[in-house]
Amino acid sequence: MKSTSLILAATLLMTTTPSLAGAAGRTDLPTAPDAARKPHVVKAPHGAQRNDEYYWLRDDKRKNPEMLAYLNAENAYVDTVMAPLKPLENALYDEIVGRIKQDDSSVPYRERGWWYYSRFATGQDYPIHARRKDAAGANAATVLKASETPDADEQVLLDVNAMAKGKDYFSVGDFEVSQDNRLLAWAEDAVGRRQYTIRIKNLDTGEVYADTISGVSPNLVWADDNKTLFYVENDPETLLTVWVKKHVLGTPAAQDVLVYEEHDDSFYMGIGRTRDDQYICIGVESTVSSESRCAPAANPETFAVLAPRQRDVEYQAEHHGGRWVIRTNAPGADGKPASNFKLMTAPSNATSRAQWQEWIGHRDDVFIEGFELFDGFSAISERSNGLERLRLLKPGGKDEYVSVDEPAYSMGLSTNAEHATDWLRYTYTSLTTPATTYEVNTKTGERRTLKQQPVLGYDPAWYTTERVWATAKDGTRVPVSLVYRNGFQKNGTAALLQYAYGSYGNSIDPGFNLPVVSLLDRGVVYAIAHIRGGQEMGRKWYDDGKLFHKKNTFTDFIDVTDFLVKEGYAAKDRVAAYGGSAGGLLMGAISNMAPDRYRVILSQVPFVDVVTTMLDASIPLTTNEYDEWGNPEKADYYAYMLSYSPYDNLKAQAYPAMFVGTGLWDSQVQYWEPAKYVARLRDLNTSRLPVLFRTNMDAGHGGKSGRFRRYRELSEMYAFLLDQLGVKPAVSGSH
Repeated sequence: MKSTSLILAATLLMTTTPSLAGAAGRTDLPTAPDAARKPHVVKAPHGAQRNDEYYWLRDDKRKNPEMLAYLNAENAYVDTVMAPLKPLENALYDEIVGRIKQDDSSVPYRERGWWYYSRFATGQDYPIHARRKDAAGANAATVLKASETPDADEQVLLDVNAMAKGKDYFSVGDFEVSQDNRLLAWAEDAVGRRQYTIRIKNLDTGEVYADTISGVSPNLVWADDNKTLFYVENDPETLLTVWVKKHVLGTPAAQDVLVYEEHDDSFYMGIGRTRDDQYICIGVESTVSSESRCAPAANPETFAVLAPRQRDVEYQAEHHGGRWVIRTNAPGADGKPASNFKLMTAPSNATSRAQWQEWIGHRDDVFIEGFELFDGFSAISERSNGLERLRLLKPGGKDEYVSVDEPAYSMGLSTNAEHATDWLRYTYTSLTTPATTYEVNTKTGERRTLKQQPVLGYDPAWYTTERVWATAKDGTRVPVSLVYRNGFQKNGTAALLQYAYGSYGNSIDPGFNLPVVSLLDRGVVYAIAHIRGGQEMGRKWYDDGKLFHKKNTFTDFIDVTDFLVKEGYAAKDRVAAYGGSAGGLLMGAISNMAPDRYRVILSQVPFVDVVTTMLDASIPLTTNEYDEWGNPEKADYYAYMLSYSPYDNLKAQAYPAMFVGTGLWDSQVQYWEPAKYVARLRDLNTSRLPVLFRTNMDAGHGGKSGRFRRYRELSEMYAFLLDQLGVKPAVSGSH
């Protein structure tokens, strides 16, 4: 069972009108830090080489005094430049935190005779994971009500506040309760590098056992014997998921038995139970291929391959009702791949694709994202015309779809822990509607609201959401989701914040973003560009935004900006852009390609040194991403990647104002990438606009831990952005 998070994602961001005060109007900015230049040649196997004068900023151990001094100098520079904006930062923080209901609980779900939920207490940063014994008449509503006033009937599984005490960073990645409900195993990270440690607790006595396993992924499964725990161990250098092992309670970790080793470093691995609890499965996946091997949970000694891996064939399998149900893009009898996926079935003893039978066929206009199996029906998560939908299949009945009433939204399957039920639980949200959990009765059609995330002082009637289509330079229509405060006039004077990601096939759906309300209330228009590289429009949308098509991601974003300005959603000189991680690559690319289109760029943990990183197999995530970016050890990929890599394409020109953020312990995008990028940018930038670089010295890829501390970090960026764009005071009250 996965831990339940109540924290609304503090991702997407903000916007407004060019400022005449603060940093935007200052001409007395202090001198920015100047990193030393030290010649260093980066060579490729095919003979190509480049000079990287800031390569020395890399220190895998994070101990180089000169490097640390530079990062601290950059942080001090941010403090100095942002000092006049501290009142605005504090006001933003108070607004954001003031919307949060501090004593809040997740919607409970029932599993094996217990109701599980997570709750927050007032003033506390971390969740308390708890459960209550099922009782006559208990349901999600009654348990949710009871969770608001903790009593003797509540059993606390993990109080993360107590666990995090005295630590700069802390995260519980996963926890699993044994099948007899007596043991709890969890994975914790106190650094932010996503190298977890497993601990085990007796829920009857509260005793935490001496068993400790380090260097693992947050991925745990108990066998039916309630003493054997399966887990995934990482390579200590690359952090790749390499070994599946099993630990027997009470034995030294050094004696843990190797169950499976993955030798192909382009694959990553996970482990889990099937829907019916009959099997434990090891799943390995690369960007373009996958393979599952499963063993009976009652006797998990031999893991049999469901179907051998094959390049360009992906599949994910679930077991229920005495058969396998498989989502796959495998070619049909005509040899054509099912690029948008189809569903197939197979007998329990299947060991090859020859035994699979088609159940739900492939469609060119509908992308199958996932499915959930129940005793009396099945639910399929689909995507059509860029929007999610839920399809219900009943034996002998007509297909039905869960209804929606907004033009742009996000919906998906929620936690459905039990399969012997007529009720389907799902979540719904939009840019104006806070996250809402519903359940619908698949026999009667009755729908009931289990919970809508409370947002204090917020009224959705004050805001409007739209969905529009921009045309890219090659004629492709790109969907865009918009939200703004009522009273907005499409006259070309407003400020705009445009967000996108555009990589890995990750779809960025329009969901409620609590911090963005502070921007909307200041007259900012917020837009999500659903650009190629994501999967909003199906698998082809993803394929057309990776490898040798990666530049479509960047030009789509720029074309969306031009469209929104032309249509009057924003003033030409009042556009801001935001992206993080691979979206930070997007920010680096567009600021090189079209710096005049953007007044401000916000770039968090950006992947900006594409070629050097992808040439180094020792860096986490390199080898299993060759099918996303390409392998620069091959000359053709090298040349293409070099043509857009943000670090390599910096040049003498005027760049927008920038706020770049990173975490010293980031294992996904190493801190030295943005550090080098900012240092070289400062050398070449002809603009007088500020470039700020903030390193969180105790965090990783996800930023600070805790539900409040991350908003302090976010408020600083908001203040920078709003100052650069020049914003009016927030609107109050309804109209």
